[in-house]
Amino acid sequence: MTVAEYHSELVERLRTVLGERAVGVYASGSFGLGDFDPVRSDLDVQAVFRGTVTPDDKHAIVAALRHESLPCPARGLEFVLYPEETVRVPTGEAGFALNLNTGARMDFRVDEAPVASERFWFPLDRAVVRAAGVALAGPPPSELYAPIPRPILLPVVREALEWHLLGESTDVDAVLNTCRSLRWLREDVWSSKGDAGSWALDQVDDRELVAEAFAGRSRGAQLDRERVQRFVRAVLVEL
Repeated sequence: MTVAEYHSELVERLRTVLGERAVGVYASGSFGLGDFDPVRSDLDVQAVFRGTVTPDDKHAIVAALRHESLPCPARGLEFVLYPEETVRVPTGEAGFALNLNTGARMDFRVDEAPVASERFWFPLDRAVVRAAGVALAGPPPSELYAPIPRPILLPVVREALEWHLLGESTDVDAVLNTCRSLRWLREDVWSSKGDAGSWALDQVDDRELVAEAFAGRSRGAQLDRERVQRFVRAVLVEL
């Protein structure tokens, strides 16, 4: 199944469950930012609904979209379902109704309500959708997603970088996500991790570390942990 076929089937399955409550479905992440690779990349999809969804609705969506039911032609699917009131309001809260991770090379995870840990991913991802999301169904994302002002996003970006300092991600992701945060901080641009790494080669002191991270993307290379932490801390100072 191609990515286009997968996206089309995903939309149809969501419509089967949500019906007229479905407002829009959006591809984001590396796909929206033009850096998708089926070997290393996830498929990031957000859907927006109006009204209410029941626990049974959520279970039906998980059953319809999980990899065993709809095989993902990438590392995995990261799917988030939002109420319309979350995306139309500039907020730094997670605000989702359902979060699903599923794939052949991804740990299965379902959250039916936000949890305290890792909440920062969601406002950041909504900002990326507004800037570079691809509408699979519904209006353009810029018509549905409210811009999130810089004062709201700054502490969210800080929280994400502090999470990387704890070693919760791979070294490569820590470096390249830090590059992405730095580019947003300096230029107000959301870019893919690959584009952010290329940009950072002319912007940071430890260019060698960025080059190592960029070269090791496909194999999940391990980098010098102390250098990675120094790199992240240097960007935190700018926030």
